[in-house]
Amino acid sequence: MVKRRVHVAAAAMISADQKRVLIARRPSNVDQGGLWEFPGGKLAPYETGLEGLKRELHEELGVEIVRARPLIRVHHEYPDKHILLDVWQVQEFAGEPFGREGQAVRWVPMEELVNYPFPAANLPILRAVMLPTDYLITGEEADEERFDSLLERALSEDGVRLVQLRAKNLDEAAYIARAERALRLCRQYDAKLLLNGEPALLDAVDADGIHLTSARLMDLERRPIAENKWLSASTHDQKQLSQAAVLGCDFVTLSPLRTTPSHPEVAPLGWHDFQQLVERAGMPVFALGGMTRFDANHARAVGAQGIASIRDFWK
Repeated sequence: MVKRRVHVAAAAMISADQKRVLIARRPSNVDQGGLWEFPGGKLAPYETGLEGLKRELHEELGVEIVRARPLIRVHHEYPDKHILLDVWQVQEFAGEPFGREGQAVRWVPMEELVNYPFPAANLPILRAVMLPTDYLITGEEADEERFDSLLERALSEDGVRLVQLRAKNLDEAAYIARAERALRLCRQYDAKLLLNGEPALLDAVDADGIHLTSARLMDLERRPIAENKWLSASTHDQKQLSQAAVLGCDFVTLSPLRTTPSHPEVAPLGWHDFQQLVERAGMPVFALGGMTRFDANHARAVGAQGIASIRDFWK
C-alpha cells in the first residue's frame, strides 16, 4: 500500500521572556483529537513551509509572523500516512493569539511541556523547543581552578546553557569531583550539564544527563538512563544516527562537518551530506567539527538545532 504523504507546517511560538511556548488542543472530532500540538496545518501544493505557516497562523490564531527561523523537520510514519512536520521557531509576531476556530490555546512554561499529551510525531519538537542552540564541550584542562574559571566565563559571558563535561585525562574520582563543581556552576546559571562517560556516573553525580561516545552508543541495546534525564550521543554516519533513534536519544552531535586539527585524517561531511543526514535523523542534531558561532545561522538553515564546539566557547 502506498501511504499518503502529508506536508505540515508547525510553529513553536516563543514568548517574549523566552520561557513559554504556545500550544493548541486538537478538536475532539479529528484524528488524535484531544491531544495538544504546535499550531499549524497542511501546506497547499504551491506553498513553501514558511508561506503555509504564515497563512495557517493567521487563520487559526489571528497573528502575523514577523520573524521566524527553521527549527526541525520531522518525518513520521503512521499506519496510513507519512507525515513531514516542517517546524519553525517564531521569534516575533504581531497580534495576540487566540483560538479563532474555537480551539483551546495555552502558553505553557517550557519545562512543563512534558506534562501535556502530544501526538507521537510531535515529541522531537518538544526536545528541540527545550534545547538551546549552543552546546559547549569542555576542553581538557589539568588545572582545576582554570577549568572552573573557563566554565564560568562561558556560562556568564557567552550565555551557554548546555554543557558536556568531557575530561578523558581524568580518573573516575577526579572526574566526579570536577563534575560536582561543574554542576554547581551550571545550576547557578540555569544551565544543563551532561556527563561524558558511563551512564552509572549519574549514581554519583545528579547531573542532567549522559553523553555517549559513538563506541558506547553502538554497544548498547536499550536506553541506559531514565526518561527524565537527557541522553545525547556522538554520531558520524547514518548507522549511528539510526542506533541513536533506537535507544531513544534526545539529541545528538553529528561530525565532523569540517576538517579539524584534532582529527585531520577524518574526511569531513560538508554541508550537503550533513543536511541529508539531518533530514532523516528524527531528533535535534548539533553540528560539530570546526564550528564557530559564525556558522550558527547556516547550521540552523540546513536543519541543525545549532552548533557544538570546544574551541569557540572554551577560551
